[in-house]
Amino acid sequence: MSTPKRYLITAALPYANGQKHIGHLAGAYLPADIYVRYVKAQKRDAVFVCGSDEHGTAIPIQATKEGTTAQAIIDKYHPLMEQNFKDLGIAFDVYHRTSDPLHHQTAQEFFTKLEANGDLETKETEQYFDESAQTFLADRYIKGTCPSCGYDSAYGDQCEKCGKSLSPEELINPVSTLSGNAPIKKTTKHWYLPLNRHEDFLREWILEEHANDWRPSVVGQCKSWIDGGLQPRAVTRDLDWGVKVPLKDADGKVLYVWFDAPIGYISATKQWALNTGGDWKPYWEDKDTKLVHFIGKDNIVFHCIIFPVMLKLHGNILPQDVPANEFMNLEGDKMSTSRNWKLDMQDYITDFVNKENGGPQMADALRYYLTQIAPETKDSEFMWKGFQDAINSELVSVYGNFINRSLVLMHKLCGGKVPPYHAAIEDSEDIAVKEAIANTAKKVGELIEAYRFREALFEVIALARIGNGYMQKKEPWIVAKQVAENPAAQQQIDNCLHLCLQLTANLAILAQPFLPFTAKKICHLLKVVDKILDWENAGSLKLLSVGYTLRAPELLFRKIEDEEIAAQIQKLNDAAQIKKMETTPTTSTIAPVKPEIVFDDFAKIDLRVGTIVAASKVEKADKLLQLSVDLGFETRTIVSGIAQHFEPESIVGKQVTVVVNLAPRKMRGIESNGMILMAEDANGKLHFVNASDNINPGSGVS
Repeated sequence: MSTPKRYLITAALPYANGQKHIGHLAGAYLPADIYVRYVKAQKRDAVFVCGSDEHGTAIPIQATKEGTTAQAIIDKYHPLMEQNFKDLGIAFDVYHRTSDPLHHQTAQEFFTKLEANGDLETKETEQYFDESAQTFLADRYIKGTCPSCGYDSAYGDQCEKCGKSLSPEELINPVSTLSGNAPIKKTTKHWYLPLNRHEDFLREWILEEHANDWRPSVVGQCKSWIDGGLQPRAVTRDLDWGVKVPLKDADGKVLYVWFDAPIGYISATKQWALNTGGDWKPYWEDKDTKLVHFIGKDNIVFHCIIFPVMLKLHGNILPQDVPANEFMNLEGDKMSTSRNWKLDMQDYITDFVNKENGGPQMADALRYYLTQIAPETKDSEFMWKGFQDAINSELVSVYGNFINRSLVLMHKLCGGKVPPYHAAIEDSEDIAVKEAIANTAKKVGELIEAYRFREALFEVIALARIGNGYMQKKEPWIVAKQVAENPAAQQQIDNCLHLCLQLTANLAILAQPFLPFTAKKICHLLKVVDKILDWENAGSLKLLSVGYTLRAPELLFRKIEDEEIAAQIQKLNDAAQIKKMETTPTTSTIAPVKPEIVFDDFAKIDLRVGTIVAASKVEKADKLLQLSVDLGFETRTIVSGIAQHFEPESIVGKQVTVVVNLAPRKMRGIESNGMILMAEDANGKLHFVNASDNINPGSGVS
């Protein structure tokens, strides 16, 4: 495939309604930055755009929570997010915002063109309306009882207790969050994008043209949407916050945020052109431009189905790839802002980057670990212990250790200058290192081109390991003891350290997309300009001139101490607990009674008293315990999801109530023969349902 004339790289616009966590960073922004840094190191024309998504109901809802205005919210979080990205090395060419007049103008012109060309259609529908507030209600402005779990404060789009996706019509006893009154249904007119007209185009473009070069998860999700039949989707809504619909008969209506937000990529490119004196049009209109969207999997439908239809109708180019990532969990649970189970970028910056023993290299430490565990093909897990191990055992002990030793030995054994290379005494180990450098440069480039950043980073660290192994075999510190009697031994030292220093320079080039701050620091130590980081130099063995004096070594990374990790885990748990206490209703929320059964149904259940005689955690399952339960007539293995509530040793000897005639079920490869009855209190804590007196195992419960 030929190299495109130019690249336009986008990263999903983050909502300006609060701080963003590392799951967001790992999902879209870090992989995009790695790719852009590589493309630019190749001296290719590339523009990297992003910006704050400042419309939609999330903004005014957050304003209500904080007792302020929507404008104040976006003015608060836009600069904070922009600075967070800079602090963590995300190098956008422009970080724009959708509240900017340039974006409003761009989005309105986009809508107007589609409307004028007959690419939109209008419909009248009934929607919820608050008579007191005299406004139509978006999904998030409606609350009611969840039909699934009975939670009485579920939103019109989702129940935050059970997680079920909802529509306002499904809520029991819906009320307006603005007035507290029950809304009425009222007819309103809206404009729709008829996606159903474009199924054939999407099927050919995605399922045929890109079936083999896009990630299977992306193609699979698109196929599911297309096969399910696409429906017209509203592009306007009744709100007073957003881009006004530029039509005379659309008073009080704005562009739906899903429609205006991706147009933000275009307005951001226009702003970049204004900032630099460039021309934005080729990046959106020239087919020799490679457009790549970096997103999380929850944005696939917008970037692969809806926005491409919009772009096609508007006469723009289509994305050549949409490398969507899966989700990143945190310490055994899904990241959640509403539950405070998260690690915000700002918190990491405060605790590690801005600390006295922090600095830019600690930003690279986070970039390293997030890339190592990137959710490229499946959901991944951020563990503080894993972060510590990755930094200490790889960045410090492998990558940093090799570079530090090379510089230390060069100063000690070669007078602080790059030694010459004596080809006449070159051996097989020298040749193997040369080949490893060349091969790694080729592999890393190919893997980054294919968006396989985890594997690319692995190759970089593997090269540092090769360097360490080579140095250990050559043992220049031992050979140095022979120089007095055998001056020729100095040539062996020269060759070893010459190659180690050339390898060090290559490690800076190859790591630059992943560890930009570290790459610049290595350049400083080697006394070379940053231009050496151009990718054309990767694999070269002539990066450092013989006789050139280098700076004294400095440690690139520091070790992460156990106390720091313990403090972070405690901080996470404390924040989540405080949030839980804040959001726990003062009145008990009791699930509705299940459908009525007859006595014969109940009689089928065999409940017995059992005694737990052994308990242990199930490997690689944070929530499961494997129990051995004495039932009097036999001892059974039962797997129970109570590991986060009880330590195994604390429940041995406990009497429990067991459903003994439940069909066996395999959990994590272990056959579970029964179920322990548990009760959950108002704080979410589990308790055993057991007899008050000591009862013989096997006794019936009735």
